[in-house]
Amino acid sequence: MHKFFVQLLLVCISSLTFAQVAFKPVKDTVALKAKIDNMSKNTGSIDSDFTQVKNMSMLSEKITSKGHFWFLRQESGAQKSNNLRWEYTTPYQYTIVINKDKILIKDEAKVKKYDMNSNKVFKEINDIMVSCVNGTVLNSNKFKIAYFENETGYKLELWPTQKNMKESLKKINMYFDKNVTSVVKLEMQEPGDDLTTIEFSNKKLNGPIAAEKFMLK
Repeated sequence: MHKFFVQLLLVCISSLTFAQVAFKPVKDTVALKAKIDNMSKNTGSIDSDFTQVKNMSMLSEKITSKGHFWFLRQESGAQKSNNLRWEYTTPYQYTIVINKDKILIKDEAKVKKYDMNSNKVFKEINDIMVSCVNGTVLNSNKFKIAYFENETGYKLELWPTQKNMKESLKKINMYFDKNVTSVVKLEMQEPGDDLTTIEFSNKKLNGPIAAEKFMLK
């Protein structure tokens, strides 16, 4: 379950390769938080290809996977829901969908369904996934956050504060461009120093996404 938890978190990313230039502490964190808050309010959907690269300390070769990712925020009166679809296509077919209070997992032709409200772990997965995607993770008390910047963008280091999360996750690095239009890169480091990086390409923000994308048969 812990490995599943870590893999699901990887959905929270976006699209540009980030220049590895030396970072220094952010001078004005209040202004940066305001930019990220504005980004979260103005991101209604994300549609993008992705490439995931996993570096495992016990393996000499990197594990590379590719697929497609969708995020859609829906509002109906006072009701709000965030839907996610993470679909691997290479080298295997595997899909995870979060649709309101349901988690659907399709492995080849088999579909399993879970009720998020009846499972504390799944609810934790959803909360962190969505907060990473829309930027509200900065308001969470589940992470200690350090802010850095260079000439081209920002880097946020998120250190988990809860014991159960520390067992699966050592640190998350989130990268933003200077205009803070979206998260541009996500790195996740596990306690054993295994590192997973996901980068997206052909990203579209705030375009139409059919509701059927968040259903599995």
